[in-house]
This record gives sequence, C-alpha cells and structure tokens, in this order.
Amino acid sequence: MSSSLTKTLPRLLFSAPHKSSGKTTVTIGVCAALRERGLTVQPYKKGPDYIDPMWLGHAAQRPCHNLDFNVQSREEISDYFCSNSSHSDISIIEGNMGLFDSLDVDGSSSNAELAALLETPVILIINVEGATRSIVPVIQGFIGFDAKINIAGVILNNIAGKRHEERLREVISHYIDIPIVGAIHRNRSLKIDERHLGLIPSNESREVDDKIAEITQAISAQVDLDLLLTIAETAPDIKPHSSATVSPLSSTPLRIGVAQDAAFGFYYPDDLQRFASEGAELVPFSPLKDSRLPDSLDGLFIGGGFPETHLEQLAANQNMKDAIAAAIEGGLPCYAECGGLMYLSQSIEWQGDRAPMVGVVPATCKVHKKPIGRGYAYLQTTQHHPWPFTDIGGEFPAHEFHYSHLENLPADSHFGYRMVRGSGIDHHSDGYIYKNLLANYIHLRSVGSTPWIEKFLSFVAQKSPKRL
Repeated sequence: MSSSLTKTLPRLLFSAPHKSSGKTTVTIGVCAALRERGLTVQPYKKGPDYIDPMWLGHAAQRPCHNLDFNVQSREEISDYFCSNSSHSDISIIEGNMGLFDSLDVDGSSSNAELAALLETPVILIINVEGATRSIVPVIQGFIGFDAKINIAGVILNNIAGKRHEERLREVISHYIDIPIVGAIHRNRSLKIDERHLGLIPSNESREVDDKIAEITQAISAQVDLDLLLTIAETAPDIKPHSSATVSPLSSTPLRIGVAQDAAFGFYYPDDLQRFASEGAELVPFSPLKDSRLPDSLDGLFIGGGFPETHLEQLAANQNMKDAIAAAIEGGLPCYAECGGLMYLSQSIEWQGDRAPMVGVVPATCKVHKKPIGRGYAYLQTTQHHPWPFTDIGGEFPAHEFHYSHLENLPADSHFGYRMVRGSGIDHHSDGYIYKNLLANYIHLRSVGSTPWIEKFLSFVAQKSPKRL
C-alpha cells in the first residue's frame, strides 16, 4: 500500500537535441492551451533562468518555479517539485540546452538527469528544418543513449509544409515506434523577440497576451493535447523526501520594500514566498513610476532586470532616487542584485547614452554588447559580509548573467564575496558594501546551501532604523 505522502502527479519534461529548437515557444503554447481547457498547469524551468519562467508563468497563470542542480540537492528538487505540484492537474517542465547537455562528462546536471530523478516522461522537440530521413538516427540515438530516460514522444517543429510533414511521418513511423505528438509548421510570427539575455521578459512586453494567444492557437491546432495528457498520466507515483516546514523568525512582520516593475522583475517565486514564511511582509514599489518609497520599511530588496532599457524614465524619477539614497544613507538595510546594483550606481552608460542613477555605489556602470559575466559562479564569503549565510571562507554556488561592469570604484572598497569562479564586480570580488547595503552582480537563491533570506532578515531586524 502506498504511503499517504506518495502522490500521483501527471507530468512532462519538454527538451530538445540542442538549443534553438523552439522548445520555449512550444512549452508556452502547451501551458496556455491546457489552461484554456480548464486544467491547473504548474510550470517549471530547469536552471537559473528568470525570463523564460516569466513567459511560462504568464501562460499558465501560475508562478513558474526553477529546478537547478547547481544550487539545490536532489532531495530538495524532489521535495520542491512535489510541494509545488500537489495542487495542479499537470506539471510541465521546460529543459535548458539539449537533453543530455551537462557541465560534467557524466551528465549529472543534465535535463535527462532531472527527468530520471523525477521519473518524468520526456517530449523531444526537434527542429526539422532541411531534414527528413536524417531525423530518424537522431531520434534513435537519443532514445538509445540512456536507458533510464523515457522519451515518450516527439514534436516536430519548423516543418516546411504539408509534403514535408507527410514525408517525416512516413520515415519516422517506418523505423521507430514512437508517438509523433505534434507537427508544427514554420511560422515566423510565432517567434518571440529576443534580447541580450534571451526572451524579452513578459512583465514588460506590451503585446504578451496577444503573442501567447497566437502561439496557443498554433499549438492547439498542431499538437495532440489529449495524447500529451495521456503520456503525462503514465508518470509513476512520486514521494517527497521531507515534509519540513519553516517557522517564522518573528511574530512582528518586517516590512521589506521590493522593487517590481518593467525594469526590475528578476525574482525567484520561492524566494518571495520564503520572505513570507520567515515572517516578512513584502511591499512592492516601482522605481519607474512611484515618487517615494512605501511607508515604515525595515529593509529594501532591489532585484535584477533591465534598468538600461529604461534609462530615461529611471533618471527622470529624481524623487525616487533621492528617497532610496536617503534611506541607504540613513542606515536602512538594503540588498541589491545585478540590475539593482546598476541602478544604485552613479550612472549607467548604454548605446551612447548616459543617465544619472541613485549614486550610492560610487562607480559608473557601462553596458556592453557581449556578456561580462555569464553562467554558474562559485564564491567565498569574506569577513566583511554584513549577514553571512556561510562560514567565513566557505564556498557556495550562485549564478550571474550581466553585460555591464563598474568603473572607478574606489580601491579601498569592501566586498562580501571573493570570486572562485565567475566575474562578479571586478573578476576578484563581488558584493559591494556601504553602510547596511550589500550590492552584487551574482544572483542568490534561498535554498539549503545558500539560506540568504533568513540571514538577511535577521540582519534587518537588528539594523532597521525604524526599530532602533
């Protein structure tokens, strides 16, 4: 007899042989199409991405969560998945890169490993442009490469026309016994505009609803949603490792202002939920539109985003810049990541334009055409860190993806982190410290290896000017 904790969670993982196969567009369409059928769809994204999850969450009308081997243990991933999927009809995971791509030779951080861990059927999305019979050995190779991976169906993408589709179906069915779940014809209008970090975030694209509706219509017409649901239901029961809960740090909620608008939107949903579970109240504000900070704040959190694409509006909002500068000068605890760090600098230079920012970080931020820091990072905590979440000198994982760097930062600046792998602020350090401000390029996630929110809130409780 199954344990009461064991759950039947219909689920699928969408992956591809390589990048640029169209899996994000297809996954967005599937999430929205299933939601339109009245199903509760829980989306996930493998890896540390922020932008794809915005689109997936918008399509499913539920927050999209990240599953990341770099910062989460296998047990954490399994428990996290079970917890967030427990009240959904189906869970959809979008992979990153190719199905078997990994940082290591044995594939321990691959999409395939995630599918194996969560015992999830894989739908392989294949870009068939310019190919017919040659697709067969590609599919055969993926099916045969790792016996523990259940590649349960394929979606053929970027088909040239009716004859191309007929030929593909003929050769695949002749050689391989695998369901063709969908055949999507080439349609340039389905393409989502791209930017240097990937897809334009859905919190600032003005035509998001129209674009998702267009994608959904195409997917509904060309993908067998009933077959997808049938495959999803073949996933075996899954049992979480733990049912641990978090006790709030304080019975008196801390009020944390969080910057949320088109310029600042890179937050993990589970991190925002963690603030609440730790007894904090998140109070959203907009550096673009609001003229002042919310009242009675104990701390500030300014996350990542694209401040460089909103230079004129951010620069013109002098009242907000002054309010943030005065709050930090007055000792209000503040944590800023990437775009938040850029906004707190003296100015941002991008595409020949230069605009004044908040000015509490004494440096100029210059944005380049190519990445300065990209990918997984590893850091050590220094003795200067105001709220360390590891032992001093302890190494921890994070990630970064920034096209900018700081110039003219004073040589005697103090930093909370020493870079082991990655770029950070100056390729050696990250986490600029000024009074009760910590500002860095790296992105943290509050998980077992990096419980930063608990430590930040403890620091806030000690240092909040309002409480003092």
